[in-house]
Amino acid sequence: MEALLKTEYPGLENLYRHLHSHPELSLKDEQTAVHVARELEGIGLKVTRQVGGYGVVGLLENGKGATVMVRADMDGLPVTEATGLPYASKTPGVAHACGHDIHMTCLIGAARILSHLKKEWKGTVLFIAQPAEEKGQGAQAMLEDGLFTRFPKPDYALALHVDSQLPTGKIGYRSGPAFANVDSVDLVIFGRGGHGAYPHLVVDPIVIASEIVAGLQTIVSRELKAYETAVVSVGSIHGGTKHNIIPDQVKLELTVRSYTDELRNQILGAIKRISVGIARAHGAPRDPELGVVESIPSTYNDPVLVSRLVSVFQKSFGKDQVAEKDPEMGGEDFGLYGRSGIPACMFRIGSVSPERIAASKEPGGRPLPSLHSSEYAPDPEPALTHGIQALVTGVLELLRQ
Repeated sequence: MEALLKTEYPGLENLYRHLHSHPELSLKDEQTAVHVARELEGIGLKVTRQVGGYGVVGLLENGKGATVMVRADMDGLPVTEATGLPYASKTPGVAHACGHDIHMTCLIGAARILSHLKKEWKGTVLFIAQPAEEKGQGAQAMLEDGLFTRFPKPDYALALHVDSQLPTGKIGYRSGPAFANVDSVDLVIFGRGGHGAYPHLVVDPIVIASEIVAGLQTIVSRELKAYETAVVSVGSIHGGTKHNIIPDQVKLELTVRSYTDELRNQILGAIKRISVGIARAHGAPRDPELGVVESIPSTYNDPVLVSRLVSVFQKSFGKDQVAEKDPEMGGEDFGLYGRSGIPACMFRIGSVSPERIAASKEPGGRPLPSLHSSEYAPDPEPALTHGIQALVTGVLELLRQ
C-alpha cells in the first residue's frame, strides 16, 4: 500500500488543493459533485449522480462478498477563509473550514488504492459523496432517494473526520455514542409593545426573553441527572428597532445537544414549560411559539465494528498512534446510516502537525483554530495519506478474502 500511496499522492494533493480552492455551500455543491463523480468514473467505478440532490454513488465491485460503504461529505461553510494559504478559497464568503475537502480526497484516494488491490479482497465497496452535511439534510435526502434500495445495502458503513486538535499520524476513535443529537430551536416570545418611557403600559418581551434565557440554564444543572450530558445554548436574540420603542416580540435561536432520544425529548419539553411559565407570569398576550427547525440524530459507533477497526489500526499505525476520544457535542448526520440497521463507525484523523501543536502549547503560543474557524488549515501531508491508509485498512479488514 505504501508504494501505491507514494505514487498516487502528488495527484491527490493537487485534487485536494482544487477542492479546497472551490468550496460550495450546502445544497449548492453541484460542481463539487461533478468533480468527484468524474474522479470516481476515471478509476472505473459505476457512478450514479444526483442521488438525494447532488449526492454521488460509486460502486467498486469485485465478486461475491459483503458490501462496505465509505462516505465523505462535500459541502463548505459560510466562512471567509483567513489562512493565507496559496490555495485558499476562491469563492467569496465560503470555505472548507470543516475538512470536507480532506474527506473527499481520502475517499477518492481509497477508491484508487482499492482498485489496485483487488487480489486482496472480495465484495463491493459503495463510495458515497454526500451533500448538505452542514445543514443536516444530505444523509436523509440520499436515504429517501433510495440509497439502500437502488444500490446494495451495506453490511458496514465507514467514515472519517478530521480533528483540529489531534496530531497528524494519530487515529481517534470512540465506541458507542460519538456525536450528539443536534436540534436547532426557534423560540418566539410575544409581548405588547409601546413607548419605552411608559413601560407600565406594555408587556415587555425583552424582559420576558431575558428571564427565559436565564431560566433555560437550569435545565442541565437542575433537571438532568448529574451524570447525564447535554447542552442548551442561546446563540441569537433579536428584538426591537429603536432605543425608545419596546417591541411586540423577541426571537431566540437555540442549539440543544444530547445523546439519547429520551433526553432530547425531556429537554425540549423543559424549554417549552419554562418559556410558557415565565411568559404567563408576565401577562404575555399569548404563549411563546417553539419550533425545531433543524434536527440531526446522534451518531452511534457500533462497538463490535469499532473493536475490529481499532485492532487493525493498531497493527497498521502502531498502538501509540490510536487513541480513544471522549464523545463530542458536535453533530453529524452520518448517524442516520447507522440508524438504518447498519453497523457504522466514524473515526477521527489528526490534521495538525505535532510541531504546530507543540508551538501552540508554548508560553504565549497561539491556540489552534477549531473546526469551522476561518483560520483552520489542515496539514494535507500526512493527513491525506494517513486518512486513505485508514480507510483502505478498514475496508480490507471487512472484505479480505
